[in-house]
Amino acid sequence: MEGKVSTEKKASEILKFSIKNNMRQYTMFIALIGIMLIFTFLTEGTFISSRNLSNLFSQTSHIAILAAGVVLVIVAGHIDLSIGSVVGFTGAIAAILQVNFGLGTIPAIILTLGVGALIGAWQGYWVAYRDVPAFIVTLAGMLIFRGALIGITNGATIAPMNDSFKAIGQEYLFNIMPNASFHVTTLIFGAASILIYILFEIKKRNERIRYDFQVLPMSLQLIKMILVSIAIGSFFMILVMYKGIPYSIILVLIIALIFTYVTNKTPFGRYVYAIGGNKEAAKLSGINIRKVNMMIFVLMGVLSSIGGIVFTARLNAASAQAGNGMELEVIAAAIIGGTSTLGGEGTIVGAIIGALVMATLNNGMSLMNVGPTWQYIIKGLILLIAVWVDISSRKNKAKA
Repeated sequence: MEGKVSTEKKASEILKFSIKNNMRQYTMFIALIGIMLIFTFLTEGTFISSRNLSNLFSQTSHIAILAAGVVLVIVAGHIDLSIGSVVGFTGAIAAILQVNFGLGTIPAIILTLGVGALIGAWQGYWVAYRDVPAFIVTLAGMLIFRGALIGITNGATIAPMNDSFKAIGQEYLFNIMPNASFHVTTLIFGAASILIYILFEIKKRNERIRYDFQVLPMSLQLIKMILVSIAIGSFFMILVMYKGIPYSIILVLIIALIFTYVTNKTPFGRYVYAIGGNKEAAKLSGINIRKVNMMIFVLMGVLSSIGGIVFTARLNAASAQAGNGMELEVIAAAIIGGTSTLGGEGTIVGAIIGALVMATLNNGMSLMNVGPTWQYIIKGLILLIAVWVDISSRKNKAKA
């Protein structure tokens, strides 16, 4: 009896500690669910339909890809205002290579990724080795690449793209049983994802026990695994009941896995958080800050080109207006997703959830025919509240 009471007390203490230290992430999830419920009620169920949610996920894909990169930029204490211009410029490069020069999809993608890496290296050089603030460098980049975009397109729309290129933004994973009333491949994909997640959690728990680290009590561990499995299952079931999982969402999942691994499991990821947390301490501990900053912007450039490819593929066209103002959506998604504007804190998953919050607001308000005036005001207020929560939680931590 005494042991049981002790275990329950320990579980409650761990739960309280977890809630206290992850308040922003939990707030974000609760806010997302709350917003979805509100729109479901106000649109009389239209919002929650598989068709609408599947389209919403597809529309979120390029913002989610870009948000994964901007997390590294903001965590390290920088900002990138050139994202929208780079997305438009690299998307136009891909379109010109296909439409004007007749290149195939794969060569066009490789060359576009190369251009994105060069743009990232250009901006990273000025930030890392010439000590120009990222705000100025990327503000200049925003103007330079917007001008370059207008120059290479001559202000005209470039279309259409090859079918294989267009598929990246518009098509869905093939169904292994095309006569079935639901998408079997996506169902298998979802079941495999849940299984992999459970195996990963068990492996992680065993490793922590082996090295004598604290772990969740088994009851809390099971609750966590069940809740996350339900969330993963719900996500895939929405796609199963429509046309399946879009290629763009598969791309988002791959990028999320890679960047989550990089930020959590590699020295580079630890260096980024160290620089954002305390730059002087990071420097004294021997971290090559210039090299890390350079790498951050190169990665951001590559992700911007991937975002440009997905965006162009979805629209099946490139234009001089592509990506206009997109940087604000991306930065807002990262901040709403828990990335601290003061640097040192932020997660890839949080940024993707933040992108989903922004897309949900856009989608829900569009379904309700809310005018642009109120759409901008509401999104601005949510961004303001997200930053206020970030600053308040930091102050509370400092007082504690």
